Amino acid sequence: MSTDAAPGQSADNPFPVRGVAIRVAGWIDKLGAVWVEGQIAQLTLRPNSNTAFITLRDPAADMSLSLTCPRDLVVNAPVRMSDGTQVIVYGKPSFYTGRGTFSLRVTEIRAVGIGELLARIERLRRLLDAEGLFDPRLKRPIPFLPDTIGLITGRASAAEHDITAVASSRWPAVRFAVRNTVVQGPNAVPQIVEALRALDADPEVDVIVLARGGGSVEDLLPFSDETLCREIARCTTPVVSAIGHEPDNPICDLVADLRAATPTDAAKRIVPDTAAEQALITDLRRRSARALRNWVNREAHVVAQLRSRPVLARPLSAIDARADEIRRARSAARRDITRFITGESDRVGHLSARLMTLGPAATLARGYAVVQAVPASGDPHVVQSVADAPPGTRLRVRVGDGAVLATSEGEQ
Repeated sequence: MSTDAAPGQSADNPFPVRGVAIRVAGWIDKLGAVWVEGQIAQLTLRPNSNTAFITLRDPAADMSLSLTCPRDLVVNAPVRMSDGTQVIVYGKPSFYTGRGTFSLRVTEIRAVGIGELLARIERLRRLLDAEGLFDPRLKRPIPFLPDTIGLITGRASAAEHDITAVASSRWPAVRFAVRNTVVQGPNAVPQIVEALRALDADPEVDVIVLARGGGSVEDLLPFSDETLCREIARCTTPVVSAIGHEPDNPICDLVADLRAATPTDAAKRIVPDTAAEQALITDLRRRSARALRNWVNREAHVVAQLRSRPVLARPLSAIDARADEIRRARSAARRDITRFITGESDRVGHLSARLMTLGPAATLARGYAVVQAVPASGDPHVVQSVADAPPGTRLRVRVGDGAVLATSEGEQ
């Protein structure tokens, strides 16, 4: 094996521990001073020591940094430093070669004031609103009667007692899946997010309640954390926010599917009241029965009115009245037809008499005759002059009671 490899690049030429530690310290020492923001997770002031040791935690992630600073910087700070205080520190990264540990040597500490906290919350509120996380159309409906309620709250807290007691009194069959977490301080957000994911993944949980009592702006700060708000928006199970009291309004209230003014209000809005629902059912049954009776009475009155009308009370009276009209019309028609026939018969008789008077038969009856020449071939024709009957012409003479044949002897 070659021994020409650079130090630390082969098993034959390794770095000693001090070599690595010195090199790491050199690399870190090249970093400039930085401003860092976080929450104090642990503050240690050792007796007879001029150095304070601080663990600074990221409230949105399970990450932390070790800080060292002069004791007077903590003791003489304008705001009392304690676990959970939001601070901004200025320091230079360093690597302690004796123990192989990394820390940030702090020369300035500033506590984040209420005004700045509120301004940051407002900026986050506008950002999430612009992304549509507050859109009412995204709100999931709360089930009418949840079988299991997921509850995230502090251990043995008043909020847990209020919700479980009120919900059980309203609907004794309701069940709870309780996840006790820290509800303030640097560890709150990771624990709440973990519990929220576990309850959302549980198929038996119908709704999740995030609850805690009232508190200061710093106490309620975890519930305005961006990580927690986005996790609530990603949940498939409806989430109810019951944080603090009525004036408190953390951002998670706007992201949640339902905001309750207090934990007690959350229990009332999620679980229906057995007595109230039973009273409502009884009232609805009474009102429906009364409405049905009124409808039946109204319809019976309408039927009675219809039956009392003449057309239904005496249905044949209209037919009888029409029958009399038909009989009268038939009599009048028969009378008119008879009169018309009689008149026409008389007129025909008069015309017939006149026709008989003017006709040739009447003339023949008075002694006249009609003479026709009967040629050997052709049709007979009436003789109108002497010239029409020369001697020898066969003649047919028609008289009133018949006709006789004759022969013309010529003109006389």
